[in-house]
Amino acid sequence: MIFRTLRAIKFLFMGPVILGFLVLINWMTSPGYWWVQWAALGIGIAWIISLFRVIIAVLVAGGIAALFAALRK
Repeated sequence: MIFRTLRAIKFLFMGPVILGFLVLINWMTSPGYWWVQWAALGIGIAWIISLFRVIIAVLVAGGIAALFAALRK
């Protein structure tokens, strides 16, 4: 599970970079046809899923830390 979260964090940064390169390629090769919108849709959906995965991992880690802090008192 920890590796999935680490890959999700990596994708949160790499997804927009990949999309930026695709936009550049689209602009240079076929500016009249905007095919990159479909790639943006797929990458956007994957980015949102990765964001939720990271948020859930942070909430679980925070809950475990709060539990240990409460038990330590």
